[in-house]
Amino acid sequence: MAERKSFLLRIDPLVLEKIQRWANDDLRSLNGQIEFLLRRAWRETGREVVRDREGSPADDSSSSSSSP
Repeated sequence: MAERKSFLLRIDPLVLEKIQRWANDDLRSLNGQIEFLLRRAWRETGREVVRDREGSPADDSSSSSSSP
């Protein structure tokens, strides 16, 4: 698995509460839910990060982009 990095996120308290409830409903941690939502958004917009077998981001030139 790729290395994880920490960072500070400033977020509206109401948004945070709603994401936490959603995470609880999906049996995920808050961090896991935020990462899930980001990855889904990337996939839906054609910006998904493609990783090689070692878990490192693959070179964009070697991956084919999907047309929407």
